[in-house]
Amino acid sequence: MTLTITAILLGIVEGLTEFLPVSSTGHLILATELFGFRADTWKVFNVVIQLGAILAVVVQYWRTFWAVGLGLLRLERLSLAFLRNVLVAFLPSVVIGLAAKKYIDILLGSPLVVCAALIAGGFAILAIERTAKPGPYSGIGQLRTGQALGVGLFQCVAMIPGVSRSGATIMGALAMGIERRTAAEFSFFLAVPTMLGATVLELHDNREALMHGLGPVGWSEIGIGFVVSFVVALGVIKGFVAYVSRAGFAPFAWYRIVAGAVAGAILLAR
Repeated sequence: MTLTITAILLGIVEGLTEFLPVSSTGHLILATELFGFRADTWKVFNVVIQLGAILAVVVQYWRTFWAVGLGLLRLERLSLAFLRNVLVAFLPSVVIGLAAKKYIDILLGSPLVVCAALIAGGFAILAIERTAKPGPYSGIGQLRTGQALGVGLFQCVAMIPGVSRSGATIMGALAMGIERRTAAEFSFFLAVPTMLGATVLELHDNREALMHGLGPVGWSEIGIGFVVSFVVALGVIKGFVAYVSRAGFAPFAWYRIVAGAVAGAILLAR
């Protein structure tokens, strides 16, 4: 399989899974291994193309970004609270991500860790779905600061590949009584600074390899994966919010359990 075809397929995987509670990073690591490549050599690619999917959030919710931007200029309370909550939730990832980056990079090259996290996360989703008592729809600007910080701490669990950033933040929000739609949308908006920061850090740490072509994956493959993930994610976001608002997350939990078990069996048998 050529690098270009692999980049396209991985872009599709990223776009489909970034906003679902199934772990896009975990799927990218497993897909890379199953396509016959070493996951650690595609680590930069897998991180950077996630920004393509995140760009889909900006496009899908551009009216919200525009309204918040105008509200900030006018010092409107809800817009200031919206920005405050996103920044408060983003802060734990900055602190813990920088402190633990060396260990996170090690985990990013371990597909069996992904399998275990997929299965464990699936059972966690089932448990939270059964016990959580979400309140009414409130909007991100109406969340309390403590709730925003709690969601940010839950997001840090997703530094373990296979846990799922969206899954951790959404389930954490539900566990704190936040309504499903609000939880999903907060996860989307929180993804923007989180993945932008992760991408900038990854590019900085690997700038020499990318500039001089020392690795198997270059800028052309990253560009292809970025565009494909953006296009696919754009079609996923709206449908996902509508689906979970009425049906919940249990189907994704069962998918995680089955996918983790099957992928683990295949990897152990190789």
